[in-house]
Amino acid sequence: MVETPETGTTRRIIHIDMDAFYASVEQRDAPELVGRPVAVGRGEGRGVVAAASYEARRFGVRSAMPSRTALRQCPELVFVPPRFDVYRAVSRQIHEIFARYTDLIQPLSLDEAYLDVTRFYREYGSATDIARLIRAEIHDETGLTASAGISYNRFLAKLASDYRKPNGQFVITPAMGSEFAASLRVEQFHGIGPATRAKMNRLGIFTGADLRAIPLDLLARHFGKAASFYSSIARGIDDRPVVSDRIRKSIGTETTFESDLSTLPEARRVVQSLCAKLWRQCQAQTMSGRTLVLKLKYADFQITTRTRSNPAVFENEAGLSAQAEMLLEGFFPLERSIRLIGVSLSGLTTESDEKKAQLTLFGES
Repeated sequence: MVETPETGTTRRIIHIDMDAFYASVEQRDAPELVGRPVAVGRGEGRGVVAAASYEARRFGVRSAMPSRTALRQCPELVFVPPRFDVYRAVSRQIHEIFARYTDLIQPLSLDEAYLDVTRFYREYGSATDIARLIRAEIHDETGLTASAGISYNRFLAKLASDYRKPNGQFVITPAMGSEFAASLRVEQFHGIGPATRAKMNRLGIFTGADLRAIPLDLLARHFGKAASFYSSIARGIDDRPVVSDRIRKSIGTETTFESDLSTLPEARRVVQSLCAKLWRQCQAQTMSGRTLVLKLKYADFQITTRTRSNPAVFENEAGLSAQAEMLLEGFFPLERSIRLIGVSLSGLTTESDEKKAQLTLFGES
């Protein structure tokens, strides 16, 4: 059993990594590029490759490669200019999906993040199930694919996300972690770059097993303060927590139907179920909100929302469900059938925040 230093419970960490993100966005938005080797960047002069599609990678094209080199390796390579505003917008969509499942999100870039789902995994069955749900929602809502790694620490979760790329996921359990790390070449370890790898190779360190066989004091002589980290990850040990860099702004849940809905009774049953699920999330995180949002996505993929803000936070599931059903009735009669319904709360307040507000109101501190 691998336990966290803070709680004594096993962490459940997911690393989500979008597949060839920039290039995949370009292929999504320009269907004529699908199946072709694509590089995002400038193809002429002293340009470099910012990202490459999987079709281009088969020719050895990689990010940061000079464009001239990339074209020599793949004469059929198609260059497209980057559209960072679009990538940022898609990234926001993806992070909104993450936030449906946890508030412990540590972004690494526009296209990857760590998620700690330790507190919430039982609600969805397992961390593996959460990763599967997130990947499915990313695909449904953005048309893109993501890969996921699931493990008990950040280091192994990131390794695991590479293991079944593209569009796959892999789990490294506590029972597997130590031997999995020992079997890897040191250049596969995140955090060990070319210079450090070369230095390790000169010391006879080529694999995780070689690395953990070296006494810590000897490693420290060559690698200083980093020696302890290297020694730990070679044993599958990484105590670094997932550190969220933002305050959660909303909490929500939604579902996409196998067959579109068209009647109010059908939709009302779905809303009641979603509100029950949303309220369980609120209770698990000891928070509630003042603003309820009901979202519908129609069969033609058009999205519309209705919002209701209250002076105080919702206090129970019944009140939440009643308000959501009132918002739902405003959409009927329908002009189009519904393929997705979602409910969310914003204007969030934790239980401790609410108590502080009450104390302040009555002149206490």
